[in-house]
Amino acid sequence: MSDHEDRETFRHDPIGHAEARAGMTVGELAESYGEAGIGANDLHEAVDVYAEMLDEDVTTFFGLAGAMVPTGMRAIVSELIRDGHVDVLVTTGANLTHDSIEAIGGKHHHGEVTPPETTEREHDETLRDEGVDRIYNVYLPQEHFALFESHLREEVFTELEAESPVSIQRMTEELGRANSEVNERDDVAEDAGVLAAAYENDVPVYCPAFQDSVLGLQAWMYSQTSEFTVDALADMTDITDIAYEADSAGAMLVGGGVPKNYTLQTMLVSPDAYDYAVQLTMDSSNTGGLSGATLNESRSWGKLEKDARNVSVYADATITLPLVVAAARERAGE
Repeated sequence: MSDHEDRETFRHDPIGHAEARAGMTVGELAESYGEAGIGANDLHEAVDVYAEMLDEDVTTFFGLAGAMVPTGMRAIVSELIRDGHVDVLVTTGANLTHDSIEAIGGKHHHGEVTPPETTEREHDETLRDEGVDRIYNVYLPQEHFALFESHLREEVFTELEAESPVSIQRMTEELGRANSEVNERDDVAEDAGVLAAAYENDVPVYCPAFQDSVLGLQAWMYSQTSEFTVDALADMTDITDIAYEADSAGAMLVGGGVPKNYTLQTMLVSPDAYDYAVQLTMDSSNTGGLSGATLNESRSWGKLEKDARNVSVYADATITLPLVVAAARERAGE
């Protein structure tokens, strides 16, 4: 008989060993991660929780921060929207800007952080002279922003001016319509993208800090010579109503910042809170900043139910988002 039968927190659950063999599906790989520890086990649990969130009875809020669109995560999000797995999208003005640029014919390009035989500063000075913006190892020619400005002025702001003041969500809806129509009209090779998918599937897109982007700058500049204005508080009623009326709710949080907090705080004025939450982040919790705050900390605020299923995966979201989504969708039989 063991001398340790009185252990209260220990359970017999030996660590196994993950497999990586030819022919495995993403779902099988994620299941194998469950045998291991540290981040592999966290990712396995994230797949488990997110798969439950894909149930049609769960109202899913999707928070998208960072540079997810220009770094190649655009199609994953738009496909989730088209397949009915996003009920609310909360994102940054930057992601909407870059999504729109691709919808109307622009492209992002592979680049370098620091090419051989140069310093990072020298490299960025050269890019400045050549009219190229850098997002880590992604390049974007600046002429695409001029294309975006014309798109906003000719296809979006003029349509909204008579309704002024408009909510941010109404503006993103109109931008989604314009992206969809221009993409089809001009036979753009790239998919119409996130905002177009949201418009076509009646998914509201909230962008609480849209001023912090080229989209916001363009809206402000247009407002200087027109009657066009945006009501920053108008969206609060709509998004909190969705949270209030949800029978079961889940939050998928890609990155931190404003989209994370705006998504979570919707439950502060609701009698219930999130039943599920997955966070994909690289931010540490020990700074006290919200981007890295644990989801357990959110529970203390009443943003998550006491018995909510939640997990955080600490790794680059451009690596973890495709894995979690693909494995969860495989489990859901899609």
